[in-house]
Amino acid sequence: MTSGAYDADVIVIGAGLAGLAATAELAEAGRKVILLEQEPASGLGGQAHWSFGGLFLVDSPEQRRLRIRDSHELAWQDWLGSAGFDRPEDHWPRKWAEAYVDFAAGEKRSWLHRQGVRLFPVVGWAERGGYEATGHGNSVPRFHITWGTGPGLVEPFARRVRAGVARGLVELRFRHRVTGLARSAGAVDTVTGDVLEPSDAERGTPSGREVAGAFELRAQAVIVTSGGIGGNHDLVRANWPERLGRPPERMLSGVPAHVDGRMLGITEAAGGRIINRDRMWHYTEGIDNWDPIWPRHGIRILSGPSPLWLDAHGKRLPVPLFPGFDTLGTLEHIMRTGHDHTWFVLTRKIIEKEFTLSGSEQNPDLTGRSVRDVLGRALPGAPGPVQAFMDRGADFIVERSLGDLVRRMNQLTKEPLIDEAALRREIVARDREIANSFTKDLQVTAMRGARKYLGDRLIRTAPPHRLLDPKAGPLIAVRLSILTRKTLGGLETDLSSRVLTESGEALPGVYAAGEAAGFGGGGVHGYRSLEGTFLGGCIFTGRTAGRAAAKAVG
Repeated sequence: MTSGAYDADVIVIGAGLAGLAATAELAEAGRKVILLEQEPASGLGGQAHWSFGGLFLVDSPEQRRLRIRDSHELAWQDWLGSAGFDRPEDHWPRKWAEAYVDFAAGEKRSWLHRQGVRLFPVVGWAERGGYEATGHGNSVPRFHITWGTGPGLVEPFARRVRAGVARGLVELRFRHRVTGLARSAGAVDTVTGDVLEPSDAERGTPSGREVAGAFELRAQAVIVTSGGIGGNHDLVRANWPERLGRPPERMLSGVPAHVDGRMLGITEAAGGRIINRDRMWHYTEGIDNWDPIWPRHGIRILSGPSPLWLDAHGKRLPVPLFPGFDTLGTLEHIMRTGHDHTWFVLTRKIIEKEFTLSGSEQNPDLTGRSVRDVLGRALPGAPGPVQAFMDRGADFIVERSLGDLVRRMNQLTKEPLIDEAALRREIVARDREIANSFTKDLQVTAMRGARKYLGDRLIRTAPPHRLLDPKAGPLIAVRLSILTRKTLGGLETDLSSRVLTESGEALPGVYAAGEAAGFGGGGVHGYRSLEGTFLGGCIFTGRTAGRAAAKAVG
């Protein structure tokens, strides 16, 4: 336990999901913890609060009920095909990947269930890949949505932390911004920083950076759970990999501005090693939020497979870059076109069935755990949040005729990039492929294949139809932008979450978890994610760091 020389046994930096998981484990092991967070108390739970609550699980009861045959072997095959580990630095990331797939196929669901986490019964099929069996993508649906979305997943960990507060083991210090880590007696045991002015800012909104004072705290161990760089567009561009083409000139933010990577630099300055800086995960289906919470706030469209996906000039994206198949493959293609935006063209019949918006606030039925409202998704009409974007979103165009649709698309981008006649030929050719059960159009094949899965047939994939069928209309065009999201690289850690130095030795006293650690090892995903693995990665690495630190300081 804490000696007189220390303010706590462990200091945790960052009150997101990974930080909460670590703190909960420490408190339940009887350790005294100070949890530091630069945002106000309203920000407890961090980015996870805003999430859809998706969890990667393998061979779950939900999958089996839907006749999905999954296995540890198949999941590991998919992970390796997506990660593409090919660097000496991938030693620890690969070990973390093995451990995480074991967790997802083993105790993950039952452990979360014991804490009160419940799952939506329909399993989603994200990142379908579309390549060979050993390539990128999920071979089967594995995206399990938390009942209650992000807030529902944060809730049990926040509850466990508050129980630690009630026992006198956890001290929550909001508006504490860390500026340095220092050593004494060989180990990193001192955390310094600024106390920021109190703020009543709502979650996610700018909270101010006025300094009211300073702090210095000491502990036997420090756990860094401060997130990534997605809110810092300059840093995203600085780390942008050549393999993805040129960095976008215009990007939307899928995370609040305070997700700026500051703590990564501070930990590196203290001796920690950052690896895989050029690995990142950004979405290509971003739309401007008509009701933003943070600067440049973007929302991702989670679409079924039916919208026609066009580049800035109105040309279809190549196979297999269909909605929901290969996020980074699509990003690479887009960034080589010379433009930052693309388009979905679809019908009302498609948008009513296939459009879901990512985020807890965009899914009030699931977030509010309302069975009646969820069942309402099966009724005619677009979901309420989707309809709000159709009515108010700057990126949505609704017209009865293709000519009017193209005219307004060109008006929105202020360039006559799309030729109506060429686009009409493209759509008519695609529509002819719908006429019978045979086709050479692989997107049509993918649509029909999706409807063989009961989950997609029920709520995610519209019956194939002609886009120019007036009965399916009106026509809808949606301008899509690049949306920053996750840092796949990070602080290199061993399987005890200890941060490593350039020499490969543990940095004494320092642990890392969540996005700051690349969700494990400094890059557990390798080059690509299978989705549903970010929240689970925060939980798994946070739990590991908490348990390891508790043992080390015991």
